[in-house]
Amino acid sequence: MKNIGVIGLGNMGRGMAISLKRGGFHVIGTDASSKTRDAMVGEGIEVRTSIAEVVAASDMVILSLPTAAIVAEVVEGPGGLIANAKKGVLVVDTSTSHPDTTRRLARLLEAAGMQMMDAPVSGGPKGAINGTMAMVIGASNEDLARAMPVLEAMSAKRVHVGGVGAGHVAKIANNLFTASHLIVAAEVTRMAAKAGVPTEALLQGINAGSGRSFVTEHSFPTWVMNGKFDSGFTMKLMRKDVRLSQELIGALALDLPLSAKVAELWALSSESIADDEDFNRIVELGTRTPA
Repeated sequence: MKNIGVIGLGNMGRGMAISLKRGGFHVIGTDASSKTRDAMVGEGIEVRTSIAEVVAASDMVILSLPTAAIVAEVVEGPGGLIANAKKGVLVVDTSTSHPDTTRRLARLLEAAGMQMMDAPVSGGPKGAINGTMAMVIGASNEDLARAMPVLEAMSAKRVHVGGVGAGHVAKIANNLFTASHLIVAAEVTRMAAKAGVPTEALLQGINAGSGRSFVTEHSFPTWVMNGKFDSGFTMKLMRKDVRLSQELIGALALDLPLSAKVAELWALSSESIADDEDFNRIVELGTRTPA
């Protein structure tokens, strides 16, 4: 596992490629966008124009892509991984995708002589470039052991939650929590402010008690209260992840009313908060005039 391919060199993929290079791996990357590929010049990454070239040169291929549909296209579409199969290559999907899609693609890759695992990540672009991300991993014990030196170069925390697809279940659950916490934190801080308790003081109290969360401890002071809103993760991506949660809940035939309301609010937010805005802007839902 010395030659590592990275397909998708956006905010997260770029950081992961740089972390792998820093960790001593030979990194070969590609992206559908020529502009994104050109931006990697000078980073020490061997940039190629096709998936075929990346697979041919790699022992492992890491996917960092925005949607399950794009992951499927990269794996099984014309010019994709299966069309250029190389026996023994391990495919690691770090995207946030649908577990059923992951399991189906894993079966197709196995038939082509390749293996697949899912290791979706948290930590944003900063975590990717610094190698401090967290991963929830769905894989066999054997594939995880093979991949571990590479994963260690990209991440600070790794939790093996089950077989292929389990990582994506856990990541969908994680992002549904975050999507919910942001909305609740926005409402609670508004309530307290109107009752005369400043947000900074309120959060100090909450973070000393049982109501604390990543949102109150990190998101609000880092991106919300200072008005920066520059986490590197967009409204469009979180809306997609919330939709994934509803698809999974539906497939499991569950009735989860609070989750359904959260999904409704995130969908409604598209009327007043643009796709390319930072996802933490959801705290402004109900305070903006629809476009």
